[in-house]
Amino acid sequence: MASLTPGHRPGVNPPRAAAVIVCADASAAVEWSSAALERVRVHAVTGLTRTAQLLKQGAVTVLAGAPKDLAALVARSALKLDAIETILLAWPEALVVGEQAGALDALLAEAPEARRIVLSWNPGVLGDFLERHARRAEVVGDLPHDADGRPLPPVGPARYAIVAPSRHAAALRDALDVLSPKHPLVWDGKGEGGSGKGTAEHPACDAVICTTLPTRAELAELSRVGPPVVLVSASQLAYLKSIAAPLTPLRLPAAADRAVDRAEALRAEVAERLARGDVDAELALLGPLFERFDPAEVAAALLALQRETGSGLGLQRETGSGKREAALPLSAPAGWVKVFVNVGKKDRASAKDLVGALIKEVGLTKEQLGKIDMRETHALVEVAAAAVDRAVKGLTGVTIRGRRVGARVGREG
Repeated sequence: MASLTPGHRPGVNPPRAAAVIVCADASAAVEWSSAALERVRVHAVTGLTRTAQLLKQGAVTVLAGAPKDLAALVARSALKLDAIETILLAWPEALVVGEQAGALDALLAEAPEARRIVLSWNPGVLGDFLERHARRAEVVGDLPHDADGRPLPPVGPARYAIVAPSRHAAALRDALDVLSPKHPLVWDGKGEGGSGKGTAEHPACDAVICTTLPTRAELAELSRVGPPVVLVSASQLAYLKSIAAPLTPLRLPAAADRAVDRAEALRAEVAERLARGDVDAELALLGPLFERFDPAEVAAALLALQRETGSGLGLQRETGSGKREAALPLSAPAGWVKVFVNVGKKDRASAKDLVGALIKEVGLTKEQLGKIDMRETHALVEVAAAAVDRAVKGLTGVTIRGRRVGARVGREG
């Protein structure tokens, strides 16, 4: 018996998404999804494969995502913009001047008949953009200008910390640790003070921390208690600068921030490597483990092994010769690391051959090479810890004495 999406009939095309919300990034898309009413389900684009599947099944009514992600879905023929009824542009001030401007223009060109709704906090910088895509648009609400057309001034001072939405709870604790207030007021835009009312009723408060970006009116009310600390995402900072001045950063505990940054950088490096492809050999090696363990557990074990052996999986940077070498290792290992090479005496290979390959083919220096122990069927090469990842990647595939080399971090066997 065929499995059908509820409400779909055989031979009938599934419904297309009725509306698309174009926002700064995946984090903003998730916020739109979280803030939506229960009767309106907003799907945030956080993974292209899953989103493409849901779109093709007709399971998405409202889609929220960054221009580059939406463009990728269009390229996969999963998102049909010519069938979209409404496109909402959420605070495009940063999009029209950034690297996503081209993708945004291309998306709107694909949906010429869709109704446009533009949410803007600074229409003055959108002049050309609005002329191209929303000419003579109806203006709803008060523009942030005075009677003479000049931008409204900031309402008062504030401090800020740039925090990913997923880290708001941890960042709030960090901010409280830094400020050490006796009577803090934590404002999240909900409940008491959520609309900007009631905050002046807390004269004893010695710190105001906003976990949600306030409006101009809300910030003015919060400032009556004291200079607020606002936790914002990177894309929200421009708006905060327009309503608060002087605006100064609040330094949160650095250790946690550095750890998050390293983890994010590592995820980006892994994602880049996966996008480049050419991991067939590694997949073949790990395939049997995937049958016994969850792939995520296998990946975690590999990271743990690299940390223990001191190979340092981390960021890569381009060298002057176009090759890549480790720039920011996950850890900072010291000393030497042994590299196993599948070429030995029976292949008529010598230590001189390995040194030549590592220097000429891989680009290492003599100072980065230690003891070379030639065995009958393989060799063990000591490499400086900071260069071991480069050595393994560069040596693998090189031909020595007619044999294709395979290299890995580890001992014999």
